[in-house]
Amino acid sequence: MRYRYECPLRWSDLDAYGHVNNARFLTLYEEARVALVFVEARAAGVETFNKAVVIARHEIDYLRPVDYAVVKDAPPTVRIELWIEELRASRFTVAYELFDGEVLASRARSVLVPYDLGSGRPRRLTEAERAFLSDWARP
Repeated sequence: MRYRYECPLRWSDLDAYGHVNNARFLTLYEEARVALVFVEARAAGVETFNKAVVIARHEIDYLRPVDYAVVKDAPPTVRIELWIEELRASRFTVAYELFDGEVLASRARSVLVPYDLGSGRPRRLTEAERAFLSDWARP
């Protein structure tokens, strides 16, 4: 199952050419990921992600530029769809697709590691975390 997130674009997301800056794609993906892993997880009763989850790796493919195009006096948005691509004992991979309208503009992946701030070390996913993430795993 895919999680869908409508993300507003900000003027500060643009580069000198009027396109969304390449580095800002990570910020857009982050907003969608936070909505799933923190907000949706908390709503489902899983609050342990809030203790710490760190990024181990990002990869992005840019397929086409995204313009800042105002439609009907509303700020532009992009749609980000994400799912859990891989689930392991002490890490998970989030896969994303970013759509500008109905056009696929980018694909990305992030590897996340649950982390224990007290010990300064990675930790294993809890059963509740695994169950929540499994609901978003793509078959």
